[in-house]
Amino acid sequence: MKLIQKGFSVVLQVLATVTLATPAFAEIVDINLLQLNDIYEITPVEGGTRGGLARVATLRQQLYKENPRTYTVLAGDAFSPSALGTAKINGIPLAGQQMVAVMNTLGFDYATFGNHEFDLPENFFYQRLKESRFRWVSSNVSNSKGQPFSGVPRSLVLNVKGDRGATVRVGLIGVTLNSNQPQYVSYTDPIATAKQQVQVLKGKADIIVAITHLSIESDRQLAETVPEIDIIIGGHEHENMQQWRGRDFTPIFKADANARTVYVHKLSYDTIKRSLEINSRLVPITDEIPDEPKTAKVIKQWLARGYQAFRANGFEPEQEIAKVTDALDGLESSVRNKSTKLTELITQAMLKEVQDADLALFNGGSIRIDDVIPPGPITQYDVIRILPFGGKIVAVEINGALLKRVLEQGQANKGSGGYLQTAKITQKLDSDNWLINGKVLDPKQTYKVAINDFLLSGKEQGLDFLNLQQPGIKLITEKRDIRFAVIDQLKIQAAANQILK
Repeated sequence: MKLIQKGFSVVLQVLATVTLATPAFAEIVDINLLQLNDIYEITPVEGGTRGGLARVATLRQQLYKENPRTYTVLAGDAFSPSALGTAKINGIPLAGQQMVAVMNTLGFDYATFGNHEFDLPENFFYQRLKESRFRWVSSNVSNSKGQPFSGVPRSLVLNVKGDRGATVRVGLIGVTLNSNQPQYVSYTDPIATAKQQVQVLKGKADIIVAITHLSIESDRQLAETVPEIDIIIGGHEHENMQQWRGRDFTPIFKADANARTVYVHKLSYDTIKRSLEINSRLVPITDEIPDEPKTAKVIKQWLARGYQAFRANGFEPEQEIAKVTDALDGLESSVRNKSTKLTELITQAMLKEVQDADLALFNGGSIRIDDVIPPGPITQYDVIRILPFGGKIVAVEINGALLKRVLEQGQANKGSGGYLQTAKITQKLDSDNWLINGKVLDPKQTYKVAINDFLLSGKEQGLDFLNLQQPGIKLITEKRDIRFAVIDQLKIQAAANQILK
């Protein structure tokens, strides 16, 4: 085994695990795998400087021109969540329709499910599968009866022909973590199922590629448990990673969400030596890469449809609200762990909406933008991107004992979507006491709280007890959609900044 690492480029040479007869034609066959994962935006992010599927399409065309044995692969999460996906046309949300259309145009070849594919209602999910011109593969996700989804194999073998006639057989498996289980979906254990599918591929594949949407810990376990896998291309964490685990040092790769980066894996298979060399490089997708015109045109069409739908619901998506002076950090890794300028903006908007509230709180997972809005113009569509599911701000009365329980669970949820963002609340150092407006929380006192309506549904992690049927909580009034409140708060802050100048 030979391992060479140079910056973003990684070369890994391993012996093939399958003993095969010498092929009729001997050659080294090069195969490109273009990897994306966790794509929620069809347009660029970070103020237009990073990402953008039309730019990825340009890279794909360049790779394909150099080597027609180029395959574009998604390691989960595309149908949901996205701002554009919430746009309703004739009362029906796009629900990932725009994403599949753009992926079709870009030229995706293979995909496995992410947990957010199953955010969709059953009928929309099946419609998206039907619309996909690329192939889905899933080894461990099934319908409610435990049967594969129609047209979605447990594994498949891609026969790749070299220039001189040799054929290399690439086996694909796909596994997904069980963190989203509507009634129409069932799962088997991803590690055990992957091991089983690798056995199915024994003698049928020269290279085995695992497309995964697992936690990095589970990917490591997969590498250690199923050494026959040659490369793991994964998603879920939203941040680029490269690691090697297991006795054969199986490589694990993840790119950044929203196509900020992609991985290009060059697989070189020697049909005589039956050996595989993997050269992987992380490619930043920046504004230096031009848009591919055909994909850009499709993106523009879907944006126009989505924007028209938002206008019908009272938004002006292209309207500039203000010029922000500070970056607004909405990265998932930030808003699920700490307060940011963006979360402070939202809680201030909530307090403005419920002016006599003692405090405000909302779940960090309601922020879905996973992006940093840079200083400069901010539009209404940016606000829709920040809070795509909207929901009303609600004023409630909560007794102190229940409030303390809610705050403690919110802290326990750190790192997940159930982490609570708050205003007018602090926790005393080296103490389990919470301070509300500088005063120790009194379990016997009743507090008026500005809260988002989702938190009152009891559907957030560990907060099932937070609902209007619970003793100790009382609904006072429902206010506006939180997005309109944030838009107004941005205008207020912009006006204040102008006065200060």
